[in-house]
Amino acid sequence: MSRSFNQQFDQHGAWRRNFAHRLKWLAGWLNENELLDQAVAERLRELESQMRTSKVMVAFVAEFSRGKSELINAIFFAGYGRRIMPASAGRTTMCPTELGYTAGQLPSLRLLPIETRLEAYSLAHWRDEPERWTDIPIDVDDAEQLGGVMNKVAEVRWVPIEEAKALGFWSDDTPDDNPVRDSGGRVEIPRWRHALLNMPHPLLEQGLVILDTPGLNAIGAEPELTVSLIPQAHAVVFILGADTGVTRSDLAIWREHLITEGDAGETRIVVLNKIDTMWDTLSTPAQIDAQIERQRVGAAELLGVPLARVLPVSAQKGLQAKIRRDPPLLQASRLPALESVLGEGLLGKRETMLRLAVDSGIAALRAEAARILTVRQRDLSEQALELQGLRGKNVSVIRHMRTRIEQEQTEFEGSNTRILALRSVQGKLLREVYAVLGNTALKADMGRLAAALKRPGIKFNVRKIYAETFDALRNNLREVQATTAEIQAMLHATFRQLNAEHGFTLQAPAEPDLVGFERQLTQIEVSHTQYLGVGNLIKLAQPDFCDKLVRALASRLRVVNEAAMTEVERWSKGAGAQLDAQLKERRRNFGKRIEAVERIQHAAGSLEERLTELAVQESGLGELQKRLRELTSMLTSNEAPTAFSVRSELSAV
Repeated sequence: MSRSFNQQFDQHGAWRRNFAHRLKWLAGWLNENELLDQAVAERLRELESQMRTSKVMVAFVAEFSRGKSELINAIFFAGYGRRIMPASAGRTTMCPTELGYTAGQLPSLRLLPIETRLEAYSLAHWRDEPERWTDIPIDVDDAEQLGGVMNKVAEVRWVPIEEAKALGFWSDDTPDDNPVRDSGGRVEIPRWRHALLNMPHPLLEQGLVILDTPGLNAIGAEPELTVSLIPQAHAVVFILGADTGVTRSDLAIWREHLITEGDAGETRIVVLNKIDTMWDTLSTPAQIDAQIERQRVGAAELLGVPLARVLPVSAQKGLQAKIRRDPPLLQASRLPALESVLGEGLLGKRETMLRLAVDSGIAALRAEAARILTVRQRDLSEQALELQGLRGKNVSVIRHMRTRIEQEQTEFEGSNTRILALRSVQGKLLREVYAVLGNTALKADMGRLAAALKRPGIKFNVRKIYAETFDALRNNLREVQATTAEIQAMLHATFRQLNAEHGFTLQAPAEPDLVGFERQLTQIEVSHTQYLGVGNLIKLAQPDFCDKLVRALASRLRVVNEAAMTEVERWSKGAGAQLDAQLKERRRNFGKRIEAVERIQHAAGSLEERLTELAVQESGLGELQKRLRELTSMLTSNEAPTAFSVRSELSAV
């Protein structure tokens, strides 16, 4: 039997926790041995934080009544022995709901009123305004109370047409998409705009985030979902009804809103739910399987996805089977096959990304720590040669040596002027980088886009407007790349000079490559321009909708720019920290040399004793180099260790 998603995620979480533990232990070891400069320490903190806090988001998307919430219950919450997400007849998710866990916050369901759509702020803004949310505490040990609270996401309001229009749920231009009016002329809309569940569920605690989205009408009214939240999900599960196949509204969601960035074969999983409706007692099992297979093939062809990514399931029977502990029914529901595909694809991809980040970070750490050890080795060798030259010399020669060391020390400190000049120019150029990628510049770019989109009438040239905006954003990154190249040339020249003058081993770190961020901008552009198809031209004639779209875009672009600035800043700090580390080692070396001469002058220790001490220290450096290789290799191992193996390895070293 294939492992369930819960089991796979549990193993993934154990790997991440064990790695974070190893990383923290390594940081302590480096610090104890004075091998941890500022840049390496920061990279270690980033890696540890990434391992402990990185999120894995799965977005579940479907039109109403496809069994989406029931599928979430079956995969994640069967252990409660009842439904947690509202999925019974007449009760379904009406607002986008994020299920996750943030340590330090009380377990609760936070609900954002639908009326906030009337204000010119994005969802990202409202996340930082807790007073505008309705906060309902939850008891994670009380399934009845938890299920009752979660019913809140199914709440609706009946409002006049004008209010529905203002909130984005009614359009005179697309009457077929409008909700049905009641006898009083009112229409049903969600009571809440967004819901955030903070819950210490075992999977959520390990970094899983579940995004439960409502049907076509609600998705279309919230462009931030389509162009921000859903594209950033590591997997998108699109649910269809096995009895109906791909309907017109299903196809509209798929084509207009499910824009995923990357290979659709990797990020999209299509679920044909409710296969139990085909369990006809008058048909043979072979006939039922053939009917399900025809629906799979039809869905794969219509949606343009590999057949292997279209999975038939009965979420309801799967949930029942898990609660009743009924293995035959669970296999008949085909839920384990979906969980296996979801776990292996999603977690395998996520783990690969984390391992790449780890390998890069550990390689930089190992190189820098090894460089410091090499400097120490060279300094000890020079000290030994210097002291060996004192054998058989008189007091005046020893005094002269001390004077010479002090003179060298004074000359060395005098060279700091060049280093200060380097840092001044470096700081100036970095300020230019922040000016190009900072919030002020981004606001100006978004302001020009918003102004172009708000021009009256249908905007048939909207793709051209977007292309011009994204060309400008990519040019900003290229401008920054040219600036970093200028800084890099300056670093190379200054480091060569300092190496020649002082015997340093400075090496400018690799210049940041911003091409990856350009690719991210292109992916975002593709998701937006695909979203701006003919089906959404009517909406783009509405100024309020354009505002929402630009705000959602700005939130995503801000993340890219901030990540690019972080990369540049890390590179700059790496160069500065390397210089600081070698300055520190050189000053330490001067102190050791003067101390050795003083001891010999005052007969506090014989020359031979000091030479023996240096030999012992050199041997110790060899041990440190060996231990550094062992500890860093342990972090880049491809194995997923158990907690016991981690304790054993650490105790061994």
